[in-house]
Formats: sequence, structure tokens, C-alpha cells
Amino acid sequence: MRLKNKNIIVTAAAQGIGRATALMFAKEGAAVIATDINEEKLSELSEENNEIKTHKLDATNKTEVEKFCSSVNNVDVLFHAVGFVHHGTLMDCDDDEFTRSINVNVYSAYLMSYNLLPKMLNKGKGNIIIVSSAASNVKGAPNRFIYGTTKAALNGFVKALAIDYVKKGIRCNAILPGTVETPSWEGRVNMADDPKKAREDFIARQAMGRLAQPDEIASFATYLASDESDFVTGTLNLIDGGWTL
Repeated sequence: MRLKNKNIIVTAAAQGIGRATALMFAKEGAAVIATDINEEKLSELSEENNEIKTHKLDATNKTEVEKFCSSVNNVDVLFHAVGFVHHGTLMDCDDDEFTRSINVNVYSAYLMSYNLLPKMLNKGKGNIIIVSSAASNVKGAPNRFIYGTTKAALNGFVKALAIDYVKKGIRCNAILPGTVETPSWEGRVNMADDPKKAREDFIARQAMGRLAQPDEIASFATYLASDESDFVTGTLNLIDGGWTL
């Protein structure tokens, strides 16, 4: 019960990394509020663990986020996993795609943190964990122009938040996965001209020769959410199977 007595909010909890993390947090004793825009998938999560509270939330919507956060009385940890992967180069990214990626990948992290941080500051202790990516300022990836740009921004976001509030009991860290086998990844592979080759290419770029599983990301998230990592802040933690070696 590494997270006993901790109140944790998990965004993008309906599928993939967010879902695995919400379940693991609850298993470790946390009181979890799982949020997502996908209400149907959220209901499946609560059916698997009825102690997890769920709340439909568009983390890019300022009004929705403010209303939700105002209803939260006590929060120890924010695990923010909202993200969107745009496929393409600079010339494939028009104004709408650029704005969408900024809103989903960066603005959502700002909104959630901006509205929950004051509650943590009032307690004198808090913890924010952001899901970023190895495809960022750490490593360039083909056809990931705006995705890599936004994830690089998130890495800067984490460093800035960590340094500004380290004296006030707040920690902020990032998890930078490589390729994780999630429903969203499956969807991108299936949209490729040759899904079989796309799958093989994704696996080949991981030095370990396999994809990460959501539970592997959740395990590290559990460490960061726990008091075991109480001396850890401002870190960018690669979980990439050796992709960036």
C-alpha cells in the first residue's frame, strides 16, 4: 500500500498509460479520481475497480477544468497523461493541427496544474507528474514535428514548475516513454499504408526489440507518486527501451 492516504487525480485515464496508472494507484491504496473525455471507456474502468471515482472531463476546456478542480477538496498528486500524436513534418502541420496539438499536449497540463497547484500550496506539499515523451528535445523522431515540439515544451514546463516551487513543498517530474503498446498506438499503426511494416518499424527502433507495456510506465509513476521519491523533483525520466542510447 505504497500510496495509502494519498488523493490522486489521473487524467486521460480511460485507456493506455492513464488507465494502467489509475488502476495501479488504486491497488497501492490511493483514493483515485480518474478523468477522461471518453465517458464510455471511463465507465469500464470503474467497473474493473469500483473504488475509483470517475469524472468526464475535457482537460483543454477552461470552464470544465475550473469547475472540476473547484469540486476537489484534497489533492496530493496530479498524474497528467493527456496527449495527442500528430503524424507529419512541419509542412504537414497546418494552423488547426498546430493549435490542436498545443491545446491538447501543453495547454491541458497548464490548466490542470494552474487550478490544482493552489490546493497543494495550501497543504504545503504536492506532487505533479507529467507524461511527456522521449520524442521531444531529447530525441528527434521522423514525422513528429508538432508532437516533439509540444513534448519538449512539457519538459521545460516540468523544470520551471519544479524550480519555482521546490521551497514550498511541491515536486514536479516527467515520464518520457518510448513506444508504448496502447490502443492509441494500435490505431496509428492500423492507419498506416502497411500496418504490418509500421508495427515492425516501431518495434525495431526500440533497442530492446519490444514495445513498452502500460503497466511498466504505471510502475514508475507509482514510485514518483509515493513518498519513496520525496527527494526527486525536476527530473525527466526516460522509459524507452534504449531508444535514446
